[in-house]
Amino acid sequence: MERIMVIGVSAGVGKSTLTRNLGKKLNIPVYYLDCHYWNPGWKEASEDQFRERQKKIVANEKWVIDGNYSSTMNERLPYADTIIYIELPRWFAIYQVLKRWLTHLGKEREDRAEGCTEQMEWGFLHFIWTTYKGRKKKFRKMLKDLKSEKRVIILNSRKEIDKFLHEL
Repeated sequence: MERIMVIGVSAGVGKSTLTRNLGKKLNIPVYYLDCHYWNPGWKEASEDQFRERQKKIVANEKWVIDGNYSSTMNERLPYADTIIYIELPRWFAIYQVLKRWLTHLGKEREDRAEGCTEQMEWGFLHFIWTTYKGRKKKFRKMLKDLKSEKRVIILNSRKEIDKFLHEL
């Protein structure tokens, strides 16, 4: 496990926390895709810029990458040796997103680009709620197809996440 992708069914399931803990435990550099997708002030990177930033990351010998960004997943998948997928309940994801928003309101976070303070848009919560089932189905199919060529780890609860980290 030296090139690890951490993905999840939704925002709020614990991708960034698991990524940070994996990086510390395995002494592997951590990369948050939100830091590479967003430029300061919540300005989106161009698609080319975002792809180039990911190419530089995966060129490294070891990494843990946090984030889904399905449209550019093929920039990372060929290089990953391990895919860790987190699928916690939809209600939990919404709860965690709201909790994170209230806890970090107006502050910057290490898993975001500089100049991107915590904010909330109700459309984001709506997106999580309405796309959850479709993304769950899509990710499960993708992971089933990848099991023959990659190490795939599926974590379905916080207890499983804690156990996984403890057993590393």
